[in-house]
Amino acid sequence: MTAPLQTPARRRSGRRTPLAAARRAVATVFAAQGAAVAAVSTTVPAVKERLSLSPLTMTVLVVAVALSAGVGSFVGLAAIRRLGVVAAMRAAVVATAAALLMIGWAPEQAVVAVSYGLFGMALGCIDVSANTRAAAVERHYGRSVFASFYAAWSAAGVAAALLTAGTAHLGRPAEYTLTAQAGLVLALALTVRSHALPTGSPVAVSDHGESQGESVGLGRGLWVELAPFGLVLLVAYVIDSTVSSWSTLYLHQTLDSALSVAPLAYAAYQVGTVTGRACADHLVRTLGPAAVIRAATLLTATALAGLAAAPAWSYAVLAAACTGLGVSALVPLCLASAGRLRPGATEAVLARMNVFNYTGVLAGGAASGILGSTGHFRLAYGIPAALVLALLATARSFAWPPKPPL
Repeated sequence: MTAPLQTPARRRSGRRTPLAAARRAVATVFAAQGAAVAAVSTTVPAVKERLSLSPLTMTVLVVAVALSAGVGSFVGLAAIRRLGVVAAMRAAVVATAAALLMIGWAPEQAVVAVSYGLFGMALGCIDVSANTRAAAVERHYGRSVFASFYAAWSAAGVAAALLTAGTAHLGRPAEYTLTAQAGLVLALALTVRSHALPTGSPVAVSDHGESQGESVGLGRGLWVELAPFGLVLLVAYVIDSTVSSWSTLYLHQTLDSALSVAPLAYAAYQVGTVTGRACADHLVRTLGPAAVIRAATLLTATALAGLAAAPAWSYAVLAAACTGLGVSALVPLCLASAGRLRPGATEAVLARMNVFNYTGVLAGGAASGILGSTGHFRLAYGIPAALVLALLATARSFAWPPKPPL
Protein backbone atom coordinates (compact mmCIF):
# COMPACT_ATOMS: atom_id res chain seq x y z
CA MET A 1 0.00 0.00 0.00
CA THR A 2 1.29 3.41 -0.92
CA ALA A 3 1.94 5.74 1.97
CA PRO A 4 -0.37 8.74 2.24
CA LEU A 5 0.76 11.66 0.16
CA GLN A 6 1.65 14.60 2.34
CA THR A 7 1.43 17.93 0.53
CA PRO A 8 1.73 20.84 2.97
CA ALA A 9 -0.51 23.85 2.34
CA ARG A 10 2.23 26.19 3.59
CA ARG A 11 5.99 26.13 3.41
CA ARG A 12 7.90 26.18 6.66
CA SER A 13 8.76 29.81 6.06
CA GLY A 14 5.05 30.60 6.51
CA ARG A 15 4.48 31.65 2.89
CA ARG A 16 1.50 30.19 1.07
CA THR A 17 2.32 27.64 -1.61
CA PRO A 18 0.68 27.71 -5.06
CA LEU A 19 -1.49 24.81 -3.91
CA ALA A 20 -2.89 26.80 -0.97
CA ALA A 21 -3.49 29.79 -3.24
CA ALA A 22 -5.32 27.60 -5.75
CA ARG A 23 -7.44 26.12 -2.97
CA ARG A 24 -8.35 29.60 -1.75
CA ALA A 25 -9.33 30.71 -5.27
CA VAL A 26 -11.60 27.69 -5.75
CA ALA A 27 -13.22 28.23 -2.35
CA THR A 28 -13.94 31.85 -3.33
CA VAL A 29 -15.73 30.73 -6.50
CA PHE A 30 -17.78 28.22 -4.52
CA ALA A 31 -18.67 30.99 -2.08
CA ALA A 32 -19.77 33.27 -4.92
CA GLN A 33 -22.02 30.57 -6.33
CA GLY A 34 -23.51 29.79 -2.91
CA ALA A 35 -24.29 33.46 -2.33
CA ALA A 36 -25.93 33.78 -5.77
CA VAL A 37 -28.12 30.69 -5.33
CA ALA A 38 -29.22 31.94 -1.91
CA ALA A 39 -29.98 35.37 -3.33
CA VAL A 40 -32.31 33.96 -5.97
CA SER A 41 -33.91 31.32 -3.73
CA THR A 42 -34.72 33.67 -0.84
CA THR A 43 -36.17 36.41 -3.04
CA VAL A 44 -38.72 34.15 -4.79
CA PRO A 45 -41.70 35.52 -2.79
CA ALA A 46 -40.60 39.14 -3.28
CA VAL A 47 -40.06 38.76 -7.04
CA LYS A 48 -43.36 36.90 -7.30
CA GLU A 49 -45.23 39.73 -5.59
CA ARG A 50 -43.41 42.54 -7.41
CA LEU A 51 -44.26 41.21 -10.88
CA SER A 52 -47.59 39.61 -9.87
CA LEU A 53 -46.41 36.16 -10.98
CA SER A 54 -48.63 33.16 -10.43
CA PRO A 55 -47.34 30.13 -8.46
CA LEU A 56 -47.31 28.13 -11.71
CA THR A 57 -45.21 30.80 -13.44
CA MET A 58 -42.67 30.74 -10.62
CA THR A 59 -42.52 26.95 -10.92
CA VAL A 60 -41.84 27.26 -14.65
CA LEU A 61 -39.05 29.77 -13.95
CA VAL A 62 -37.41 27.44 -11.41
CA VAL A 63 -37.59 24.62 -13.97
CA ALA A 64 -36.09 26.94 -16.60
CA VAL A 65 -33.13 27.67 -14.31
CA ALA A 66 -32.44 23.93 -14.00
CA LEU A 67 -32.73 23.32 -17.73
CA SER A 68 -30.47 26.23 -18.67
CA ALA A 69 -27.97 25.17 -15.99
CA GLY A 70 -27.75 21.76 -17.61
CA VAL A 71 -26.92 23.43 -20.92
CA GLY A 72 -24.54 25.78 -19.11
CA SER A 73 -22.48 22.89 -17.78
CA PHE A 74 -21.53 21.88 -21.32
CA VAL A 75 -20.92 25.53 -22.23
CA GLY A 76 -18.59 25.57 -19.23
CA LEU A 77 -16.82 22.48 -20.51
CA ALA A 78 -16.17 24.26 -23.82
CA ALA A 79 -15.02 27.39 -21.97
CA ILE A 80 -12.52 25.37 -19.91
CA ARG A 81 -10.99 23.91 -23.05
CA ARG A 82 -10.82 27.30 -24.77
CA LEU A 83 -10.00 29.73 -21.94
CA GLY A 84 -8.65 27.57 -19.13
CA VAL A 85 -10.42 26.57 -15.95
CA VAL A 86 -9.66 29.68 -13.85
CA ALA A 87 -10.72 32.12 -16.57
CA ALA A 88 -13.90 30.09 -17.10
CA MET A 89 -14.69 30.23 -13.38
CA ARG A 90 -14.17 33.99 -13.20
CA ALA A 91 -16.25 34.74 -16.30
CA ALA A 92 -19.12 32.58 -15.04
CA VAL A 93 -19.19 34.35 -11.67
CA VAL A 94 -19.31 37.77 -13.36
CA ALA A 95 -22.19 36.55 -15.55
CA THR A 96 -23.98 35.36 -12.41
CA ALA A 97 -23.73 38.82 -10.83
CA ALA A 98 -25.14 40.36 -14.01
CA ALA A 99 -28.06 37.91 -13.96
CA LEU A 100 -28.89 38.87 -10.36
CA LEU A 101 -29.13 42.52 -11.37
CA MET A 102 -31.36 41.63 -14.32
CA ILE A 103 -33.70 39.57 -12.12
CA GLY A 104 -33.95 42.36 -9.58
CA TRP A 105 -34.73 45.14 -12.07
CA ALA A 106 -36.70 43.17 -14.69
CA PRO A 107 -39.69 45.35 -15.68
CA GLU A 108 -41.89 42.50 -16.91
CA GLN A 109 -42.33 38.74 -16.98
CA ALA A 110 -40.54 38.17 -20.29
CA VAL A 111 -37.41 39.95 -19.10
CA VAL A 112 -37.34 38.14 -15.77
CA ALA A 113 -37.69 34.82 -17.61
CA VAL A 114 -34.62 35.61 -19.74
CA SER A 115 -32.79 36.73 -16.61
CA TYR A 116 -33.48 33.46 -14.78
CA GLY A 117 -32.32 31.59 -17.89
CA LEU A 118 -29.02 33.51 -17.92
CA PHE A 119 -28.63 32.84 -14.23
CA GLY A 120 -29.03 29.10 -14.81
CA MET A 121 -26.49 29.11 -17.64
CA ALA A 122 -23.95 30.87 -15.43
CA LEU A 123 -24.55 28.41 -12.58
CA GLY A 124 -23.91 25.46 -14.90
CA CYS A 125 -20.63 27.01 -16.05
CA ILE A 126 -19.53 27.53 -12.46
CA ASP A 127 -20.47 23.97 -11.54
CA VAL A 128 -18.30 22.23 -14.10
CA SER A 129 -15.35 24.65 -13.87
CA ALA A 130 -15.22 24.95 -10.08
CA ASN A 131 -15.69 21.22 -9.47
CA THR A 132 -13.00 20.41 -12.05
CA ARG A 133 -10.54 22.70 -10.30
CA ALA A 134 -11.58 21.37 -6.89
CA ALA A 135 -10.94 17.77 -7.99
CA ALA A 136 -7.48 18.74 -9.26
CA VAL A 137 -6.65 20.51 -6.00
CA GLU A 138 -7.79 17.49 -3.99
CA ARG A 139 -5.59 15.16 -6.04
CA HIS A 140 -2.58 17.37 -5.33
CA TYR A 141 -3.35 17.44 -1.62
CA GLY A 142 -3.57 13.64 -1.58
CA ARG A 143 -6.43 13.61 0.94
CA SER A 144 -10.10 14.48 1.16
CA VAL A 145 -10.63 18.27 0.96
CA PHE A 146 -13.62 18.44 -1.40
CA ALA A 147 -16.20 19.05 1.31
CA SER A 148 -14.37 22.18 2.47
CA PHE A 149 -15.22 23.87 -0.83
CA TYR A 150 -18.89 23.13 -0.33
CA ALA A 151 -18.61 24.44 3.22
CA ALA A 152 -17.58 27.79 1.70
CA TRP A 153 -20.58 27.52 -0.65
CA SER A 154 -22.95 27.02 2.27
CA ALA A 155 -21.38 29.70 4.48
CA ALA A 156 -21.86 32.27 1.74
CA GLY A 157 -25.44 31.05 1.33
CA VAL A 158 -26.09 31.73 5.01
CA ALA A 159 -24.72 35.27 4.66
CA ALA A 160 -26.81 35.95 1.56
CA ALA A 161 -29.99 34.57 3.15
CA LEU A 162 -29.49 36.75 6.21
CA LEU A 163 -28.91 39.73 3.93
CA THR A 164 -32.26 39.04 2.26
CA ALA A 165 -33.99 38.75 5.64
CA GLY A 166 -32.34 41.98 6.81
CA THR A 167 -33.33 44.02 3.78
CA ALA A 168 -36.89 42.65 3.94
CA HIS A 169 -37.07 43.63 7.63
CA LEU A 170 -36.04 47.17 6.64
CA GLY A 171 -38.77 47.25 4.02
CA ARG A 172 -36.42 47.32 1.00
CA PRO A 173 -37.89 45.95 -2.25
CA ALA A 174 -36.48 42.97 -4.16
CA GLU A 175 -34.54 45.08 -6.64
CA TYR A 176 -32.39 46.64 -3.92
CA THR A 177 -31.86 43.29 -2.22
CA LEU A 178 -30.68 41.64 -5.44
CA THR A 179 -28.47 44.63 -6.28
CA ALA A 180 -26.71 44.21 -2.93
CA GLN A 181 -26.40 40.47 -3.55
CA ALA A 182 -24.97 41.08 -7.03
CA GLY A 183 -22.40 43.45 -5.55
CA LEU A 184 -21.34 40.75 -3.07
CA VAL A 185 -20.94 38.15 -5.84
CA LEU A 186 -19.01 40.56 -8.08
CA ALA A 187 -16.67 41.49 -5.22
CA LEU A 188 -15.86 37.81 -4.73
CA ALA A 189 -15.24 37.40 -8.48
CA LEU A 190 -12.70 40.24 -8.44
CA THR A 191 -10.60 38.43 -5.82
CA VAL A 192 -10.14 35.29 -7.94
CA ARG A 193 -6.59 35.14 -9.31
CA SER A 194 -4.95 32.58 -11.55
CA HIS A 195 -2.69 30.24 -9.60
CA ALA A 196 -0.81 27.41 -11.24
CA LEU A 197 -0.91 24.11 -9.41
CA PRO A 198 2.44 22.66 -8.32
CA THR A 199 4.54 21.03 -11.03
CA GLY A 200 4.46 17.26 -11.27
CA SER A 201 1.65 14.87 -12.08
CA PRO A 202 -1.28 14.92 -9.68
CA VAL A 203 -2.41 11.65 -8.19
CA ALA A 204 -5.86 10.23 -7.71
CA VAL A 205 -6.43 9.56 -4.04
CA SER A 206 -8.72 7.43 -1.99
CA ASP A 207 -10.72 9.01 0.78
CA HIS A 208 -8.01 7.80 3.15
CA GLY A 209 -5.21 9.49 1.22
CA GLU A 210 -3.84 6.58 -0.82
CA SER A 211 -2.33 7.05 -4.27
CA GLN A 212 -4.37 5.35 -6.94
CA GLY A 213 -2.30 5.58 -10.10
CA GLU A 214 -2.41 7.41 -13.40
CA SER A 215 -5.19 8.80 -15.53
CA VAL A 216 -7.08 6.75 -18.10
CA GLY A 217 -9.53 7.43 -20.91
CA LEU A 218 -13.27 7.77 -20.39
CA GLY A 219 -14.13 4.30 -21.64
CA ARG A 220 -17.52 2.90 -22.66
CA GLY A 221 -18.45 1.80 -19.15
CA LEU A 222 -18.28 5.27 -17.61
CA TRP A 223 -22.05 5.76 -17.31
CA VAL A 224 -22.37 2.42 -15.50
CA GLU A 225 -19.64 3.42 -13.05
CA LEU A 226 -21.27 6.81 -12.51
CA ALA A 227 -24.74 5.36 -11.86
CA PRO A 228 -24.55 4.93 -8.03
CA PHE A 229 -22.94 8.33 -7.56
CA GLY A 230 -25.42 9.85 -10.00
CA LEU A 231 -28.39 8.40 -8.10
CA VAL A 232 -27.18 9.88 -4.82
CA LEU A 233 -26.48 13.21 -6.53
CA LEU A 234 -29.93 13.24 -8.13
CA VAL A 235 -31.74 12.60 -4.84
CA ALA A 236 -29.51 15.09 -2.99
CA TYR A 237 -30.44 17.80 -5.46
CA VAL A 238 -34.14 16.89 -5.32
CA ILE A 239 -33.88 17.61 -1.59
CA ASP A 240 -31.67 20.67 -2.02
CA SER A 241 -33.95 22.17 -4.67
CA THR A 242 -37.05 21.50 -2.59
CA VAL A 243 -35.60 23.20 0.49
CA SER A 244 -33.65 25.95 -1.27
CA SER A 245 -36.23 27.00 -3.85
CA TRP A 246 -39.41 26.67 -1.83
CA SER A 247 -38.71 26.79 1.93
CA THR A 248 -39.09 30.58 1.96
CA LEU A 249 -42.50 30.31 0.28
CA TYR A 250 -43.41 27.33 2.49
CA LEU A 251 -42.89 29.37 5.65
CA HIS A 252 -44.67 32.40 4.20
CA GLN A 253 -47.60 30.61 2.56
CA THR A 254 -48.22 27.44 4.60
CA LEU A 255 -46.91 28.46 8.03
CA ASP A 256 -48.02 32.12 7.81
CA SER A 257 -44.64 33.67 8.65
CA ALA A 258 -43.70 37.25 7.75
CA LEU A 259 -41.47 37.97 4.73
CA SER A 260 -38.68 38.98 7.12
CA VAL A 261 -38.88 35.56 8.85
CA ALA A 262 -39.44 33.34 5.80
CA PRO A 263 -35.78 33.33 4.60
CA LEU A 264 -34.63 31.93 7.96
CA ALA A 265 -35.42 28.34 6.91
CA TYR A 266 -33.02 28.67 3.99
CA ALA A 267 -30.41 30.26 6.27
CA ALA A 268 -30.83 27.45 8.81
CA TYR A 269 -30.52 24.85 6.05
CA GLN A 270 -27.24 26.39 4.96
CA VAL A 271 -26.01 26.60 8.57
CA GLY A 272 -26.59 22.85 8.76
CA THR A 273 -24.68 22.25 5.54
CA VAL A 274 -21.79 24.47 6.67
CA THR A 275 -21.53 22.50 9.90
CA GLY A 276 -21.72 19.15 8.16
CA ARG A 277 -19.28 20.04 5.42
CA ALA A 278 -16.79 21.50 7.88
CA CYS A 279 -16.68 18.07 9.53
CA ALA A 280 -17.15 15.88 6.46
CA ASP A 281 -13.53 15.59 5.28
CA HIS A 282 -12.40 14.54 8.76
CA LEU A 283 -15.26 12.04 9.08
CA VAL A 284 -14.50 10.56 5.65
CA ARG A 285 -10.84 10.08 6.57
CA THR A 286 -11.77 8.62 9.97
CA LEU A 287 -14.84 6.47 9.28
CA GLY A 288 -14.71 5.99 5.53
CA PRO A 289 -17.11 7.35 2.92
CA ALA A 290 -19.59 4.45 3.03
CA ALA A 291 -20.31 4.98 6.74
CA VAL A 292 -20.70 8.73 6.21
CA ILE A 293 -23.21 8.13 3.39
CA ARG A 294 -25.30 5.79 5.57
CA ALA A 295 -25.38 8.18 8.55
CA ALA A 296 -26.16 11.17 6.34
CA THR A 297 -29.01 9.31 4.64
CA LEU A 298 -30.74 8.36 7.90
CA LEU A 299 -30.42 11.87 9.36
CA THR A 300 -31.74 13.48 6.16
CA ALA A 301 -34.82 11.23 6.06
CA THR A 302 -35.66 11.99 9.68
CA ALA A 303 -35.17 15.74 9.27
CA LEU A 304 -37.31 15.94 6.11
CA ALA A 305 -40.13 14.15 7.91
CA GLY A 306 -39.88 16.75 10.67
CA LEU A 307 -39.95 19.58 8.12
CA ALA A 308 -43.09 18.14 6.50
CA ALA A 309 -44.86 17.87 9.86
CA ALA A 310 -43.72 21.22 11.33
CA PRO A 311 -46.60 22.92 13.21
CA ALA A 312 -44.99 26.38 13.12
CA TRP A 313 -42.18 28.22 11.37
CA SER A 314 -39.76 27.82 14.31
CA TYR A 315 -40.00 24.02 14.08
CA ALA A 316 -39.52 24.20 10.32
CA VAL A 317 -36.36 26.28 10.74
CA LEU A 318 -34.90 23.67 13.11
CA ALA A 319 -35.86 20.81 10.77
CA ALA A 320 -34.32 22.65 7.82
CA ALA A 321 -31.04 22.96 9.74
CA CYS A 322 -31.02 19.21 10.44
CA THR A 323 -31.82 18.50 6.78
CA GLY A 324 -28.81 20.57 5.75
CA LEU A 325 -26.63 18.73 8.25
CA GLY A 326 -27.70 15.38 6.83
CA VAL A 327 -27.50 16.18 3.13
CA SER A 328 -24.28 18.19 3.46
CA ALA A 329 -21.80 15.42 2.68
CA LEU A 330 -23.70 13.77 -0.18
CA VAL A 331 -22.85 16.16 -3.02
CA PRO A 332 -19.09 16.60 -2.36
CA LEU A 333 -18.64 12.87 -1.79
CA CYS A 334 -20.42 12.06 -5.07
CA LEU A 335 -18.39 14.54 -7.11
CA ALA A 336 -15.08 13.62 -5.49
CA SER A 337 -15.76 9.91 -6.09
CA ALA A 338 -16.82 10.50 -9.69
CA GLY A 339 -13.85 12.74 -10.46
CA ARG A 340 -11.53 10.06 -9.15
CA LEU A 341 -12.74 7.57 -11.78
CA ARG A 342 -10.93 9.31 -14.66
CA PRO A 343 -8.32 11.74 -13.24
CA GLY A 344 -7.13 12.72 -16.71
CA ALA A 345 -10.57 13.81 -17.91
CA THR A 346 -12.21 15.21 -14.79
CA GLU A 347 -14.02 18.06 -16.56
CA ALA A 348 -15.71 15.62 -18.96
CA VAL A 349 -16.76 13.29 -16.14
CA LEU A 350 -18.18 16.14 -14.04
CA ALA A 351 -20.05 17.58 -17.01
CA ARG A 352 -21.78 14.19 -17.27
CA MET A 353 -22.47 14.17 -13.54
CA ASN A 354 -24.29 17.47 -13.99
CA VAL A 355 -26.94 15.54 -15.93
CA PHE A 356 -27.90 13.88 -12.63
CA ASN A 357 -27.44 17.14 -10.76
CA TYR A 358 -29.86 19.18 -12.82
CA THR A 359 -32.30 16.32 -13.29
CA GLY A 360 -32.60 16.37 -9.51
CA VAL A 361 -32.98 20.15 -9.43
CA LEU A 362 -35.57 19.95 -12.19
CA ALA A 363 -37.56 17.17 -10.53
CA GLY A 364 -37.38 18.68 -7.05
CA GLY A 365 -38.14 22.23 -8.13
CA ALA A 366 -41.01 21.30 -10.44
CA ALA A 367 -42.66 18.75 -8.14
CA SER A 368 -42.41 21.00 -5.09
CA GLY A 369 -43.68 24.01 -7.00
CA ILE A 370 -46.67 22.10 -8.33
CA LEU A 371 -47.50 20.66 -4.91
CA GLY A 372 -47.03 24.06 -3.30
CA SER A 373 -49.23 25.85 -5.83
CA THR A 374 -52.03 23.44 -4.92
CA GLY A 375 -51.52 23.93 -1.18
CA HIS A 376 -49.63 20.67 -0.50
CA PHE A 377 -46.16 21.87 0.45
CA ARG A 378 -46.00 19.32 3.27
CA LEU A 379 -46.10 16.50 0.73
CA ALA A 380 -43.20 18.16 -1.09
CA TYR A 381 -41.04 17.41 1.95
CA GLY A 382 -42.67 14.15 3.02
CA ILE A 383 -42.12 12.33 -0.29
CA PRO A 384 -38.32 12.96 -0.43
CA ALA A 385 -38.11 11.76 3.19
CA ALA A 386 -39.08 8.30 1.96
CA LEU A 387 -37.12 8.56 -1.29
CA VAL A 388 -33.79 9.29 0.42
CA LEU A 389 -33.82 5.94 2.25
CA ALA A 390 -33.18 4.22 -1.09
CA LEU A 391 -29.67 5.69 -1.02
CA LEU A 392 -28.63 3.22 1.67
CA ALA A 393 -28.22 0.65 -1.11
CA THR A 394 -25.52 2.77 -2.82
CA ALA A 395 -23.25 3.24 0.20
CA ARG A 396 -20.96 0.31 -0.65
CA SER A 397 -20.10 1.96 -3.98
CA PHE A 398 -18.33 4.76 -2.11
CA ALA A 399 -15.83 2.41 -0.46
CA TRP A 400 -12.28 2.76 -1.86
CA PRO A 401 -11.11 0.67 -3.58
CA PRO A 402 -14.69 -0.03 -4.76
CA LYS A 403 -16.15 -3.27 -3.48
CA PRO A 404 -17.16 -5.72 -6.21
CA PRO A 405 -20.87 -6.49 -6.56
CA LEU A 406 -22.19 -9.53 -4.71
